[in-house]
Amino acid sequence: MSGLRSFVVRRLVLGAGQTAGVVLLVFALTEALPGDAAVTLAGDRPEPERIAAIRASMRLDLPAYERLAHWAGGLLHGDLGRSLVTGRPVTGYLADGLAPTLLLAALTVALLVPAGVGLGVLAARREGGRADRLISSVTLGIYAVPEFAFGVLLVFVFALRLGWLPPTAVGYGGDLLARPAALVLPVAVLLARPVCSISRLVRAGMLDALASPYVAQARRYGIGAARIRYAHALPNAVAPAAQQLARTVDWLLGGVIVVEALFVIPGLGTVLLTAVSARDIPVVQGLAVVFGVLTVALNLAADLVTHRLAPRTGVAA
Repeated sequence: MSGLRSFVVRRLVLGAGQTAGVVLLVFALTEALPGDAAVTLAGDRPEPERIAAIRASMRLDLPAYERLAHWAGGLLHGDLGRSLVTGRPVTGYLADGLAPTLLLAALTVALLVPAGVGLGVLAARREGGRADRLISSVTLGIYAVPEFAFGVLLVFVFALRLGWLPPTAVGYGGDLLARPAALVLPVAVLLARPVCSISRLVRAGMLDALASPYVAQARRYGIGAARIRYAHALPNAVAPAAQQLARTVDWLLGGVIVVEALFVIPGLGTVLLTAVSARDIPVVQGLAVVFGVLTVALNLAADLVTHRLAPRTGVAA
């Protein structure tokens, strides 16, 4: 228990440092963006007096370190700032795009875990056989196709040629559950590559575990093949896949911009794209910090899962 507590404390300290680094990096990158938000907001009235007034109202006339301190102080109180364009709180934009992105992420993960683990275990059980060769070939081929190209192909076949599914979510707004058919193609695109990577990781982990000395010892004790496979080998095979799953969930919650743009889904990725095009710095900064903190939290959770399933692996990390 003391070893687990020490591991958790180290990871929490590391996570706090990473979060602080994310805040500094986001601020530095947005500061480096070309152009002037005040000039953009001035629109067709770019008089110097108007631009100066806008800069003063948005604190853009203050030194960078003062703006960083003010912004970071707000983050500590849960204040992500306000949009330069509309004046809305950034949390409002986050709430607008969260539901569609969260729905896509939840559906994808719900299908990803059983599909990825199941295919990996099946391939490992049939190592060198037809099932193994088929799964390895198909997953490698699908993984090589970019999401955009794969999405366009699915739209062409299942929406335009066959007419089975709607090509986009236009007209559905954020209530995608009311038209579940509109979710099929986006979820299929989001699922394709992660299933390939996780199944291959699980297959490799299963093969390594089944060839390990402790499995050989278990066989000598007369333990059944199914128990060896699922109670002893599978946890060690799933441990490396937990890291990949955390990266996948982070990728999904961060808003898959390509998929949301292709299927016209008003998620977080779409909100971020709109903010970047309008040079709405507080919205860009707020969403980027949220995505960064999610990445830190998910990787921390993956480390804990890995440590729990395979303690020696977790400690080595």
